[in-house]
Amino acid sequence: MPLFGDRKPFPFLHTNANEASPKLSPKGQWLAYQSDETGRYEVYVQTFPQPGGKWPISTSGGHTPVWSRDGRELFYTSADAKMMAVEVKQGPEFGIPKPLFYVPSAAGFDVAKDGRFLILLPSEQSGVASITVLLNWPGALKR
Repeated sequence: MPLFGDRKPFPFLHTNANEASPKLSPKGQWLAYQSDETGRYEVYVQTFPQPGGKWPISTSGGHTPVWSRDGRELFYTSADAKMMAVEVKQGPEFGIPKPLFYVPSAAGFDVAKDGRFLILLPSEQSGVASITVLLNWPGALKR
């Protein structure tokens, strides 16, 4: 939905494929997303807000794109569970994806301003966690 003018919502991507995980670049000129238009999920970048150029980013499966805070890199998780980085060059040019590290069963991630990664991993705890509830704790303080 445009934040100016008539403010009428409109579909930006309208294909027969499943598109998911849209992320706008920090300056709002690119939209990164995942699509299964080739039969498996890959990461793409498209111009924004006007649809126009579209570039494939991942080369062997990819999902969950996230932009660096300065917009100079795009990160995603590959089909073989590696964190990948792609350099954003001048104009509509993107570098070759480079593996950074293995991400075991990541449910999601984000990139901090300083470039560090926050990665959500499933808990290794098994069973039910216990909770202790202390009743009348102010009374215990008086003793």
